[in-house]
Amino acid sequence: MAIASDSIRRARPLLGTFVEIEVSGARRPDMDGAIDAAFDAVAQVHRLMSFHEPDSDVSRLNREAGIAPLSVHAWTFEVLETAVELHRRSGGLFDITIAPALQTMGLLPLLKDKPASAPIARSADAIELLPDQKVHFRSTDVTIDLGGIAKGFAVDRAVAALRDFGIPGGMVNAGGDLRAFGAEPRAVHVRDPRDPGRSICHIDVADEALASTARRVELFDSSEPGCSAVIDPATHRPADLIDGVTVRAPTCMVADALTKIVMISGTDAGQLLERYQAGALLISADGDVQITSDWHHAVHLAA
Repeated sequence: MAIASDSIRRARPLLGTFVEIEVSGARRPDMDGAIDAAFDAVAQVHRLMSFHEPDSDVSRLNREAGIAPLSVHAWTFEVLETAVELHRRSGGLFDITIAPALQTMGLLPLLKDKPASAPIARSADAIELLPDQKVHFRSTDVTIDLGGIAKGFAVDRAVAALRDFGIPGGMVNAGGDLRAFGAEPRAVHVRDPRDPGRSICHIDVADEALASTARRVELFDSSEPGCSAVIDPATHRPADLIDGVTVRAPTCMVADALTKIVMISGTDAGQLLERYQAGALLISADGDVQITSDWHHAVHLAA
């Protein structure tokens, strides 16, 4: 007879970070199988949506979708649908066609036979989603990157895999984009973007997702935040309104994407957060913390 285990935690390097999966409340063989399936789901999202992998759906779209419609995997199509919807609802602030600006900054590599071009205003409107999971770009100049949303989607797929195995509770954490499920709340510590060695608060998370985005910290001076990797599509410049954002939402894909919008627009994103049943914690350059009113009960600021 198999012996039950209280919990299992494993980590693997995936998605350009470490993905950690913790599960509990089931037989050891079931938990082992569930974790393997969850890691497989994350790896599949990487294969489909990586900007760097030449055979990914994203790379194929960047090469060919401006010439003719291209079929993609159902998961890729789902992420594109959400990205296009968020682009529209945010007034263009969430824009997966900002890739050329990231290439110019050296944050993404140049593509062979496709030099970086200036981003087109509101260019996510140039993505046409067609029946049968086909995608067409209305211009050959369009280049997309799903780095602002795909990691959250990978976390959601991992959680779905765990639930398919009947796991009653656990958490998937991909470099700070995480989702917990089950009856037991989990305390998640949020780092101060100005001092990553310090926790600014902890948040009680239960059956929901968290995602965080912050200005990058320069390698040789950890006390000073550098420029942000979140680009404002209106200016094609790094967002500099605030230093860090953590968003709570029902899914990690939506939480991941909303962090970019809040980094650009700050408290002006309140209406959009409400629409997606989300809350946000914003950290300003001077360390001031703002928390949306629906979330105060779960956020515990450090002394």
